[in-house]
Order: sequence, then structure tokens, then C-alpha cells
Amino acid sequence: QVQLVESGGGLVQAGGSLRLSCAASGRAFSSYAMGWFRQAPGKEREFVAGMRWSGGNTYYTASVKGRFTISRDNAKYMVYLQMNSLKPEDTAVYYCAADYRPLGGLGSGPNEYDYWGQGTQVTVSS
Repeated sequence: QVQLVESGGGLVQAGGSLRLSCAASGRAFSSYAMGWFRQAPGKEREFVAGMRWSGGNTYYTASVKGRFTISRDNAKYMVYLQMNSLKPEDTAVYYCAADYRPLGGLGSGPNEYDYWGQGTQVTVSS
């Protein structure tokens, strides 16, 4: 079965950087879209960034454009989220997710994703 395991979260000061990693296993992911989501206390889970495992365009929510970068390493079955210029409002639990989409495309709704990691906490202090 598909397993997604996130790592790399932690406590960082505003303006700092973190790189989240997502180790994917259990499937050939060429027909999958991969996404990063986050959920802050009392808020709904929201899309942060996404891309097709096979490559192509990357997508970001407006609040992180220019600061966050999603990437993947096919050989290592890893997906990354590089987060720069972090702000206190970026504080949340961050989740890696996979969505089986053999016809292409990428969704931004949490309900569209089939598999989830356990999450990693990111805390940005002011």
C-alpha cells in the first residue's frame, strides 16, 4: 500500500527556512499528483503546493508563492517543500498527500487526495 512519511518540521524564527521531506513508497507514482497541505489549529486543511510526480508545472497557494518551492526526486521517491522567508502565519501541521490521477491534472481540495502522511509540525516564532 501507499505510505507517505513526512520529516523536516521544527521551530524556526520568522524569516528562516525549513525543508520538508516526504518519503513515498508502495506504488509507482507516475500517475499521481503530489501535494503539500497544512492545517493550523482551528482552521481547515488547506492546499499549499502541488505537482505531478511525472513533472511539469508546479502550483502554489497565493500566500506562499515566491517563498515555497515544491520538488521531487524520482530516483529516491522523495517529494520536498522548501520553505523560505517563513512567517508566523505559516505555523501549522504540514501534510504530504498523493492523488491517483491517471488522466493528468492536479487538485487542490483535500477530499481529492487518496493518501496522506502523518504530518509534521512547523512552528514559526515572531
